[in-house]
Amino acid sequence: MTTEIRDDLELEIEELRRERNAVILAHYYQQADIQDIADYVGDSLSLSRQAAKCDQDVIVFCGVRFMAETAKCLNPERTVVLPDLEASCSLVDGCPPAAFARWRARYPDHVVVTYVNSSLELKAMSDYTCTSSNALQVIEAIPKDRGIIFAPDKNLGAYLARATGRELVLWNGSCMVHEVFSEKHLVQLKVQHPGAKVLAHPECEAGVLEHADYIGSTAGILRFAKESSDRTFLIGTEARMIHAMQKAAPGKEFIPIPTTTGCACNECPHMMRNTMEKLRDCLRDLRPEITIDDDLRRAALRPIEAMFEVCDGAVPTAGD
Repeated sequence: MTTEIRDDLELEIEELRRERNAVILAHYYQQADIQDIADYVGDSLSLSRQAAKCDQDVIVFCGVRFMAETAKCLNPERTVVLPDLEASCSLVDGCPPAAFARWRARYPDHVVVTYVNSSLELKAMSDYTCTSSNALQVIEAIPKDRGIIFAPDKNLGAYLARATGRELVLWNGSCMVHEVFSEKHLVQLKVQHPGAKVLAHPECEAGVLEHADYIGSTAGILRFAKESSDRTFLIGTEARMIHAMQKAAPGKEFIPIPTTTGCACNECPHMMRNTMEKLRDCLRDLRPEITIDDDLRRAALRPIEAMFEVCDGAVPTAGD
C-alpha cells in the first residue's frame, strides 16, 4: 500500500468514526496500520473490559469473531461490527459445540472453564470463561475439592495444571500459531543471543515454555518487556505483537522465535483477514454486524460475568 493510499484511508476512517460515533478496538495481533489508528489496543481481557465501558453507538472490533461476540454479549444495545466475518480462530474451529457437549457429559460434577477463544455455544455450557491474563486467578477461585474441565486449549490447560497443582481434564485443542514454535530453534536462538530473555504465551507447547523467563498473556509480555532492564527479548507469540512492543519500549530488541519450519514470521491467518480497507467499509456500511440470539447471549454472558466477578470483584456495566 502506498503512503498516499494509506493516508486517504486513514482520513476516511477518521471521518466515518466521527460520523458513526464509533470506537475502534484492536488486538495486538492486528496489522500495524490498524493498531495505529485504533482507539484502544490490547489483549482479549483488556478489550473485553473496554467494550463493557465504552459509550459510543458503534463498536468496531478489529480482531477475530469470538472477540466481537464477547463485545456484543456485553453491549446488546450497541452495534458491533467486525471487518471480516470469516476471521475465526483455530481453537474455536477445533471444538465443535455438539462434540464438546458429549465430552462434557462424561464429567457431570466438574466445573467447566472455557477459554475466551471459544464459541458462544461453548461459553453457554460453561461455569466460567477466562483469558490468558486471568486464567490462573479463575482456576484458583474454584474449590479444591471440585474437578475442573478446561477447554479448548490443551497447552494453556497443561500450563495451568502445572502452575496450580490442580488436575484438569483437557479438551485436545491448540492454537495454530503457538503450537508451531520450535524448541530446537529457540535453543539455537538463545545461543546466538546470550542473556536474552524469553517471553512466551501460555498457549505454547511445554518444551518452549520450559525455556521462558516470563510466561503470560500478550499484555503481560508487553508489560514485562517495557519494565525490564534487559534489552533483548525472544518472543514466543504472534509476530505482529512486536509492533506494539517496539512502540512501548523503543530501543529494545525483539526477536521472534522461529517455527518448526525455521520461519520467524508466525502470523495468525484469521487475524490477517482484517485490513484497513475492510475497516473503512465496515464503518461505512455497518456490516458485517454481529447479531446474537438473546437466549444464547444471556447463557454465554453468565460465565463471562462470573470471570469478571472473580477477577475484578464486579461485573463492568456498559456505559460506566
